[in-house]
Amino acid sequence: SCENEFEDSVEDAGFYTAGEADFSKFVTVGNSLTSGYADNALYLEGQENSFPNIMAQQFELVGGGEFIQPLVNDNLGGLLFNGAPLAGFPNRFVLSVLPATATLPARPGTPTVLNGTPTTDVADKFMGPLNNYGVPGAKSFELGAPGYGNVAGLATNPISANPYFVRFASSPSSTVIADAAAAGGTFFTLWIGNNDILSYATSGGSGVDQNAANNINPATYGPRDITDDAVFAQVMTGYVAAMTANGAKGALINIPDVTSIPFFTSIPANPIPLDATTAAGVNMAYAQYNGGLRLAEAGSLITTAERVARTINFVAGANFVVITDVDLTNLSALGLPSIRQTAPGDLITLPTRTILGTLADPSNPSSVRGVGVALANANVLTVREQARVTAAQTAYNATIASLAQANGLALVDARTALQGLAQGGVRFNGGNLTSTFGSGGAFSLDGVHPTPRGYAFTANTIIDAINATYGSTIPKVDIGNYKTVQLSNGL
Repeated sequence: SCENEFEDSVEDAGFYTAGEADFSKFVTVGNSLTSGYADNALYLEGQENSFPNIMAQQFELVGGGEFIQPLVNDNLGGLLFNGAPLAGFPNRFVLSVLPATATLPARPGTPTVLNGTPTTDVADKFMGPLNNYGVPGAKSFELGAPGYGNVAGLATNPISANPYFVRFASSPSSTVIADAAAAGGTFFTLWIGNNDILSYATSGGSGVDQNAANNINPATYGPRDITDDAVFAQVMTGYVAAMTANGAKGALINIPDVTSIPFFTSIPANPIPLDATTAAGVNMAYAQYNGGLRLAEAGSLITTAERVARTINFVAGANFVVITDVDLTNLSALGLPSIRQTAPGDLITLPTRTILGTLADPSNPSSVRGVGVALANANVLTVREQARVTAAQTAYNATIASLAQANGLALVDARTALQGLAQGGVRFNGGNLTSTFGSGGAFSLDGVHPTPRGYAFTANTIIDAINATYGSTIPKVDIGNYKTVQLSNGL
């Protein structure tokens, strides 16, 4: 009575259907999220667990064909250029299990860069047909930029080409979107725009909001700038037209909130514990500064609101950290530092954990970073900076939704999906997937990119939208079968 009553599997019986879509050739376009990037690098295991590769395996059940990715050579993740390490592209992070006596930052449970010499040389072209056109680091307008894959650009300072695209560009003058469209996919996904705000956010708002500058010339943008909404809308419209020109169907994926990822949510705004005696001593050290603020207010040089916002006050218990903030009045002309303490809505970036509470000057016990020495602007994404990011993200997502509707494409709400991970998590067969850094299972050690399990969750989210739009019955994967963060000092 326990034997299988079916002679054929449900796959053989044609249990799954493609609906109105044709999945025979799946092409995907995007940035690091599409490539399978994780742990601050692109490495082989990450690519093998990219969300497009996971989806392609499910598409095989409804007529999907071979899915080829520009695989790197190893699980180290670093890059070479003509045999030499390529600066700015180190090996991946691992979660150290070294003894407690290990040199910082390789303490137990701390992400550290994996040792070893990488073997992927970007000067060695990846030849042959391709399905995955995910290019780590790409901004929206860069997918259509000629020369983005020109190897000569890697010799310039700063480099003017993307080494990941250099590996598989069809020619030095080709563009990512042109190569992807030429692949002739019958179904595609397009996920781009994250880096157009993320580079600004992860740098603590160190770039320029080009919306405020009303600058629609991407050639003049810096690497940390927010892309103008009109630029994003223009290039996205062109990309969708290119990918659908042969009648292909597909899915567009929107942009998540920065507050959904552990890069910004792992450190509270008030992470400094002090006892009453220490707090009183710190306040004495800031008495002159606070007095200067009151004098500036009395002379109408700053408002009362700014004086209150900038006043330093430590208490017994958990304390907000001191940061540099020139987004308000620049106080240097008054002979005062432009500092304040963080507010409840400010977001301290994940890399700050390696310096927070340490001494800026080992010989000066008062030079505690975040207490006696202000954190740099790059360490914190303030509430005002978040508003700029959110405004751009909202505009980008409106464009994506409009293009999906106008072209009959599936719209994938990654924003809501990742909010679910951040707000209690998502149950699966065997556990609960959350965005908690290190232990939540969804995000890798860079705090931005998913783990294999996180990519499986992403694949399922996209499959849901595809099934709902095209009437297909593509099965989802069991995300519990995919890895999360692993303790390792090796491969």
